[in-house]
Amino acid sequence: MDMDGVLVREEHPVPGADAFLDELRASETPFIVLTNNSIRTPRDLRARLLQSGLDIPEESIWTSALATATFLRNQRPGGSAYVVGESGLTTALHEIGYVLTDNDPDYVVLGETRTYSFEAITTAIRLVERGARFIATNPDATGPSREGSLPATGSVAALITRATGREPYYVGKPNPLMMRSALRSIGAHSEHTLMIGDRMDTDVVSGLEAGLQTILVLTGISTRASVELFPYRPTLVIESVADLVGRTGNPFTAT
Repeated sequence: MDMDGVLVREEHPVPGADAFLDELRASETPFIVLTNNSIRTPRDLRARLLQSGLDIPEESIWTSALATATFLRNQRPGGSAYVVGESGLTTALHEIGYVLTDNDPDYVVLGETRTYSFEAITTAIRLVERGARFIATNPDATGPSREGSLPATGSVAALITRATGREPYYVGKPNPLMMRSALRSIGAHSEHTLMIGDRMDTDVVSGLEAGLQTILVLTGISTRASVELFPYRPTLVIESVADLVGRTGNPFTAT
């Protein structure tokens, strides 16, 4: 399942999310929380969720930063990167043995941050122009806040692409790579797994492309009206994960 818009919204738990998680634990149903946000480490996210009243262990949290680090470790072990991002991304890359540098790096890796620096973006542009491979943690163009939309990784990636003519490789949702690595982490098979998300353009399509059934909740980005704008549909649309309490064994049964 996704995190923001499904379990929490701007630091506040979605009503019923605690009961939903309690039911999954009581039935020993394996689950993993996915987030395209690369700002925080799983430990930080666990602490954030605990403050919201939701108890999710670190090992049940999978971020686009971790997926990116896993991808780079497999592609070019022991490499180097110039990172535009925060601790969630830099920690993940340090843990796979990457050197973070602005001196002829193998990769420019763009992640989420609340304080994008024009200087850092300029450095990224120049390094990509000199031949660094361009990676972005996720394609999300905007993120939510109490005041409205915020520019996210996809928007800044578009700026760098416009300046360099080089498209990034996006690792996070909707890339099926992220979904497959999450499935492996809980020993699950796509035939017996479903994806719960609040965005048609990332959560639902990534679930579909990985062969999962999908549930769209309306507590985040997408609405019933916006569902009709896409050429694909989720298996089920519900108001909230609270609607799944009592139905986690078979979410597609009638209420």
